[in-house]
Amino acid sequence: MRLIFYDLTNQDQKGKASVISLFLKSLLGAAAVVIIALLSKSKNFYIAGLVPLFPTFALIAHFIVGSERSMEDLRQTALFGLWSLLPYAAYLAAVYYFSYRFSLVTTLSAATVIWLMAASLLIVAWTKVMISV
Repeated sequence: MRLIFYDLTNQDQKGKASVISLFLKSLLGAAAVVIIALLSKSKNFYIAGLVPLFPTFALIAHFIVGSERSMEDLRQTALFGLWSLLPYAAYLAAVYYFSYRFSLVTTLSAATVIWLMAASLLIVAWTKVMISV
């Protein structure tokens, strides 16, 4: 612990800001996990499915892209984000469908494979369409 503290205190200001930024991002992720866990135990358990859609990581990504790149790049990132809902929808449809037929682990594994396939297709299609434009 002392070594970690020592390393953090000897970094330049930019390094400290980077470590603090990473720490705050990890706190956001941890907060989302706690909220999901609490909601899943409540009578409104289904709301736990809404929490991952809160744009925590999108806000971070959009802030970084918007501050380091052009507004056109930010618009492209937002547009890609809209299209990225398709793999998520495929994942949810797979969870719904497979949950009638398989165990939890098999259902989630198969749904994850479907998401990976849909996301890969999206990336390939986006790259071909956006590079040719």
